Amino acid sequence: MPDAKTIAFYDSAADRYDNLTATDRPSQSLMAFMALLPSGATVLDLGCGPARASANMRAAGLHPDPVDASQGMIDLANATHDIGARLLTFDEVDMIAAYDGIWANFSLLHAPRDDLPRIFAALAAALRPHGIIHVGVKTGTGQARDHIDRLYTYFSVSELHALLSAAGFAVLATQEGHEVGCAGTDDPYVIVRARKND
Repeated sequence: MPDAKTIAFYDSAADRYDNLTATDRPSQSLMAFMALLPSGATVLDLGCGPARASANMRAAGLHPDPVDASQGMIDLANATHDIGARLLTFDEVDMIAAYDGIWANFSLLHAPRDDLPRIFAALAAALRPHGIIHVGVKTGTGQARDHIDRLYTYFSVSELHALLSAAGFAVLATQEGHEVGCAGTDDPYVIVRARKND
């Protein structure tokens, strides 16, 4: 189940989050992800937030399916982009071979660590053969709340690689960096792109 305090923050701060992440064009990570997909690909935008990534994917000729556990984010996404965003939690991902790609950009870091093997297995099942997944998470150890009450699971790079490998993915690219988010702290992160093995 989603953490209630984390969802409450996103419900109440959707506009603030959107303003923080506002950009006129796709990020380099999104461009690199899209370059790995077939023309007209169907993409699950898991934890879509304001759905800016989905809007960019749609503009590039892809077919995004934006989902989020926050009704506030869903409402903002649809009001801004008219993009068919819908409410869906990690636990409700049960699609089979429905997508060519999955964009999970700083969303899975809100999942409990013990649930991650099952979630990654469900995401693998939702992808078609040789589908592409993008995962962005914060790096570190353990689990903690930030000062605005969002619950985080922190990852090492090797742990994320191991989770993907166990779910049947081959890692294609890994990028580390750091950035300032909603909490105002400059946090380290890792982004991984991987391909489903079959």
